[in-house]
Amino acid sequence: MSLKSQRRLAAEILKVGQGRIWIDPVRIDDIETAITREEIKKLIHEKAIQPLPIKGISRARTRVIHIKKKKGLRRGAGKRSKSNASKKVIWMRKIRALRRRLRELKERRIITANTYRTFYTMAGSGVFDTIAELERRLKARGLWRTR
Repeated sequence: MSLKSQRRLAAEILKVGQGRIWIDPVRIDDIETAITREEIKKLIHEKAIQPLPIKGISRARTRVIHIKKKKGLRRGAGKRSKSNASKKVIWMRKIRALRRRLRELKERRIITANTYRTFYTMAGSGVFDTIAELERRLKARGLWRTR
């Protein structure tokens, strides 16, 4: 009582996968005797063989997560993806930029060697977040020399 060939033929005719073919359990005898495409088409017309509907993806879990997010949950550090950089990499980028700028200012004689050393240690201790902040501090203290 194998209906493998009938299932295969029906799948080809209906242009669906074999797993999506539904065979009426009441009419199994008729389906078993059907061996040609015409016979299978006739059974499809009679609704003895039908394609099952496409299975969707349940959105139940998504809805629950959305409600939780509205409440302010699921917003911890593990869910943030602003940057893949670790704290160390972020620090390295910042300090290298600051030190590069200080070196540049010293070489162009905009700041003195003394000021360079003072601000170098300040940068190392995390006083400045950006180059702009470093330059603002230099100008505010009157250490920015103009020619």
